[in-house]
Amino acid sequence: MNSYKDKPWFKFLSNKYIWVLLFFSAWMVFLDNYSYFDHRILDKQIQELEDNKTYYQEEINKDKENIKLLEDPNHIEKYAREKYYMKKENEDIYLIEFEGDTLKKNN
Repeated sequence: MNSYKDKPWFKFLSNKYIWVLLFFSAWMVFLDNYSYFDHRILDKQIQELEDNKTYYQEEINKDKENIKLLEDPNHIEKYAREKYYMKKENEDIYLIEFEGDTLKKNN
């Protein structure tokens, strides 16, 4: 009479090396500090940080170009007039606002 001990699946599952391999695999995938899931989260964070890095590098390059432009006194005057509404003496400034350009005020 054949018992279940003679079956190939029982021999496979009763092998201690298979159990060690299964335990090690489960440990590495789920429980370890460097598990697969933690690596996925860290990879996403790295990607976000690299995207931020490229964005800020582009912004730095734009600012460097603006600084180069502001070395010219005419550009400084233009910048001051546009951003800070500065004016020369005996000069009037008129601000024209179109509907939809400003935020609606709460009554």
